[in-house]
Amino acid sequence: MTEENVKSALSKVLYPGFTKDIVTFGFVNNIIIDANDVTFSVDITSSAPEVAKQISDDANQELKAIGAINVTCNIKAPKMPRESSSHGKNIAPQIKNFLMVSSGKGGVGKSTTSVNIAIALAAQGKKVGLLDADIYGPNIPRMMGIDDLKPEVNGNKVLPIKAYGIEVMSMGSLMEPGQSLIWRGAMIMKAIEQFLRDILWSELDVLVIDMPPGTGDAQLTLAQSVPVTVGLTVTTPQGVSLDDSRRSLDMFKKLNIPIAGIIENMSGFIAPDTGVEYDIFGKGTSQPMADEFKTKIIAEIPIEPSIRIGGDEGKPITFINPSSESAKRYMAAAASIWADIEEINANGGVDNAAVQPTTPPGVSACSTAAPKQAPKEKESCGTGGCGCH
Repeated sequence: MTEENVKSALSKVLYPGFTKDIVTFGFVNNIIIDANDVTFSVDITSSAPEVAKQISDDANQELKAIGAINVTCNIKAPKMPRESSSHGKNIAPQIKNFLMVSSGKGGVGKSTTSVNIAIALAAQGKKVGLLDADIYGPNIPRMMGIDDLKPEVNGNKVLPIKAYGIEVMSMGSLMEPGQSLIWRGAMIMKAIEQFLRDILWSELDVLVIDMPPGTGDAQLTLAQSVPVTVGLTVTTPQGVSLDDSRRSLDMFKKLNIPIAGIIENMSGFIAPDTGVEYDIFGKGTSQPMADEFKTKIIAEIPIEPSIRIGGDEGKPITFINPSSESAKRYMAAAASIWADIEEINANGGVDNAAVQPTTPPGVSACSTAAPKQAPKEKESCGTGGCGCH
């Protein structure tokens, strides 16, 4: 029995929930062969015990089929996710953590980032949901390959659609293709609340929320409805994008949302024929902004044709081609985000009490009297409940 025989047998062991095997993922190492006894290690990304058991059972079966007598499979898995310790209003208490993915402007790859970060978190053993809260531009169904599916209704609740191991919901899954939504802010706010309260999300470790561009009603409503564990800003290297991204980061500060970092999209270009990376739009230009807001760039995602193709065809690169450079960077970004979530929960979590509206029920925050003089810095504008402070 040779190491080649062992790897060939283990290449038939699929990672649970995926179509790729543990050898292709690069999880198998330290193979030791002593006559017909085989010992090896598998470094998995999931903390779920059932995943470790299935891999061990399948590996035993495949190796014994080629003549192995004693098989020792040493599974190395991460710790189980820490329970959220957040406080304040939470209309979706079965969800442990919330990740708000935001951008100051559209067209920077925010939805692509949300999809691939969600899949990367799921690949690392987390139970993940993906909410497409970009009401006017719901692209997630196409990117997840579920644009022709409609969710099931259970009583007065809606079941999320499952794809690539995660739970997904989007306005795009509820309306006809090409239909426009001409809604005022109040309707957007109501929709955000219903996506959290009336969708039958299971007990998720984290819900990744793809927000509309900007810093408006949707963002404030989300922050007031659930304690957002961390915020992630997506930008591109150009100055016009960075200007708007600063507003997104400033919004996180004003809403008391910890910042997990910045993802710089379209950061360089990887040629598909040579794999060489070229700096065409600038790269690393987000660093001064990261320093300004005391955060970090957690990934520089290059322009790679397979990312665009995967998004258009509903085949996210992090799932379909996990060995690609971009997928590796998404995985590293997801690991960084989760480390921040763990640290935040270990230190007492987050609390959204300070951003709750202060106007009486049924009274518009904008109908209250304006202040007699301009508010000082860090003071409310006086329209109690508008969320500016």
